[in-house]
Amino acid sequence: MGAPVIGLSGGIGAGKSTVATMLAEWGAHVIDADRVGHDVYRPGTEGFRQVAEAFGTRVVAPDGTIDRRALGGIVFGDPRALARLNAILHPLIVAELGRRIAAARRASVSRPIVVEAAILAEAGWRTLFDRLWVVTARPENAIARVVTSRGMAREEVERRLAAQMPDAERRRLADVVIENDGTPAELCAEVERAWQTLAGT
Repeated sequence: MGAPVIGLSGGIGAGKSTVATMLAEWGAHVIDADRVGHDVYRPGTEGFRQVAEAFGTRVVAPDGTIDRRALGGIVFGDPRALARLNAILHPLIVAELGRRIAAARRASVSRPIVVEAAILAEAGWRTLFDRLWVVTARPENAIARVVTSRGMAREEVERRLAAQMPDAERRRLADVVIENDGTPAELCAEVERAWQTLAGT
């Protein structure tokens, strides 16, 4: 069987990418589901065709790729548009994640596999993972992080937070909750405690 596959989730600004970086440094094989999501609608793919067909030329950039900012501006303000996009992308992402998890297991039987994604729980991807770890942060902290790191307007961050599953629901589904409202050292200690739970598995 090998090491378990960990789903690592959390809302925008929670700090899941920081946690994923720590886990990679400690030896985990990390798969970035957001990157997989972008890969499934590269030009020439079925995902590209379906997204362009659903949302029109306004989401196609001059270089022929999907304009993620334009697409995000549409779907994060319209629940029906977001549901339409998810219905297109989620099955494609699940299939590709399954392939990458299988490849990682073949390459390294005992090395833990971590799949980092914002929407593991709400996308119904739980069957891909043995355990679900959720990184949480108070909204004010999450918003401040995103405004600082990505240069997004506060209103845009708030809109994206509102479109995501509430932390309370993520906590209910999680096997491990990692709080990220303190210092970097406190976060590191909490992640290390979670990492130790994998020892001997």
